[in-house]
Amino acid sequence: MGKRASKNDDSRGGSPREQLWSTTFVLVVASTLCCFMAGQGLNSSTSVYVALYGGTAAYAGVLAAVFSGAAAVVRLLSGPLIDGRGRRIVMLFGFAVLIVGTVGPLFTHDVAPFVVFRILQGAGFSAVTTASATAAADALPASRMGEGIGYYGLGQALSMSVGPALALALVSTDPPENLFAGVTAIAVVGLSMIFLCRYEKHPEMLPKEAVYRRRLEEGGSEAAETTTSTAQSRMEGRPKRESIASRIFEKHALPGTLPMIVLSPALGFAIFFVGLYGASLGVGNAGLFYTLSAVSMILVRLKSGAFMDRFAPIVILPVALACGLVAFAMLIACGTVLDGAPVCDAVFNLSGIVYGFCTGIALPLNQSVAVKNTPPERWGAANALFQLAIDVGIGGACVIWGIVNDCFGFPVTICCAMCCIAASYFVARAVYPKE
Repeated sequence: MGKRASKNDDSRGGSPREQLWSTTFVLVVASTLCCFMAGQGLNSSTSVYVALYGGTAAYAGVLAAVFSGAAAVVRLLSGPLIDGRGRRIVMLFGFAVLIVGTVGPLFTHDVAPFVVFRILQGAGFSAVTTASATAAADALPASRMGEGIGYYGLGQALSMSVGPALALALVSTDPPENLFAGVTAIAVVGLSMIFLCRYEKHPEMLPKEAVYRRRLEEGGSEAAETTTSTAQSRMEGRPKRESIASRIFEKHALPGTLPMIVLSPALGFAIFFVGLYGASLGVGNAGLFYTLSAVSMILVRLKSGAFMDRFAPIVILPVALACGLVAFAMLIACGTVLDGAPVCDAVFNLSGIVYGFCTGIALPLNQSVAVKNTPPERWGAANALFQLAIDVGIGGACVIWGIVNDCFGFPVTICCAMCCIAASYFVARAVYPKE
């Protein structure tokens, strides 16, 4: 009898598949989960905390903008630092800054200093998530990059479900400062994991197929690697000494970044306005939308190996965008009236499942395109630019959506978000690599 193929064998050729789950990759994914839980929890509960101490909704909005602005600035700066100084040092620094921003409120009940705390929280969150995305790509084999980035995104998916629920529960306790004690504890756990992530000095910690280790071995030494990078830069027509702009903005990442800029406003509506929309319709538990969307994101990313690296991105993306359009159409349907009664809450909550399929595919797919299209020595800048696009798209659109909603109502706003989803497909067709 022939030898049975192992679970790691390639289903088409029977050859062993390259290792995906290494210790380093697990540490990066777990630390990312901690960071996103802290960030998502702070974003969902800070307004509640501020209101408890007499702050206004407008001030809470300013704090949200401050967090996003600090995150965007740090993404611009962290890309060159990640490529030049290393992934681990940036992650350690980011967690340290985040912890300072969460410990501060424990020593004051005055909401005035919260602008400073939110700046620190946004800066630390941004530094960690940008560097960890690059570290995850380092630890993956090139042939399974799309699948691995999908798994990496599980940290963000889980945080959308667990982080806000935990933070809202903590801020409702006595004293409400328990929120910051809990978030700090989560960040400390993430920081401790990064201390164990030492693959840059000890590449033997990585599997033989990992991109970072193979790049070092093929280069022979850091000097040889630098020479290779320089030669490649000359072949591409880039100058020896890059300008500050070229160090921050990685043009090779644009094929994955540009579609996300167009798609992100629709994601921003879902993040910041779906809960308010559900409350306006009288939905019993609008938060269930986020929980169900997180569950479906997790499921689709667990199955991403079946399609993410086997089909062209332009073939996969329309499926994700179609799910987004269906989800938003279901939300519009929730506002209609059938026989004098609103559409049941089930339609609202089920739309979260379909929306989760959209984000669970579209985000890692575009990030994979951005990374794969960029030289490995520039992955830090590529990830920084990609995540900056999400920050700018979501943050900028939320102001616009608020104005549109005040003037025309939720159905019109949702239709505008659907136009962004559709437009992202045409942008992708124009900029995606041919191969």
